[in-house]
Amino acid sequence: MAAKTDPEKCTGCGNCVEVCPVEAITLKDDKAVIDADTCVDCGTCVDECPVEAISMD
Repeated sequence: MAAKTDPEKCTGCGNCVEVCPVEAITLKDDKAVIDADTCVDCGTCVDECPVEAISMD
């Protein structure tokens, strides 16, 4: 299952965008958006998020 973001927690720092190995994450309106079709479930973004706004649910 692809990673998901909580837009209420996301601060738009862009850390997840920088570390995503398949470029599945973009910032839209200063919030991280994850393309579920591109995401490979590696969890790198979850570990990188400083506000715990990304989960692998």
